[in-house]
Amino acid sequence: MLRQRLIQTLRTRGGSATGPSRWTSPGHEEHPKGYLFNRTPLPPGQSRKWEDWELPCYVTSFLTIVILGVGLNAKPDLTIETWAHQKALERLEIEKSALSPESE
Repeated sequence: MLRQRLIQTLRTRGGSATGPSRWTSPGHEEHPKGYLFNRTPLPPGQSRKWEDWELPCYVTSFLTIVILGVGLNAKPDLTIETWAHQKALERLEIEKSALSPESE
């Protein structure tokens, strides 16, 4: 009983020798045609028609890349090294201003 349940749940995508698979149906092809997404190429001079989802997907992807590119490049530098460098420069300026009146 356990073996029968395991065989049913462990079937591979291409089907198994024990019967029809849950991944394929009789109407599907057994072997791919060798083209991208299993589509045959169009006749020469004919262009592929875009599907409904393609334009919004491409526009959204492009805008996401632009927004992330601008946003990540414009973010402030909040690293500890930058903060320590600025504090060190401020201390040097204070030391220079403190030493300047004494030397004059």
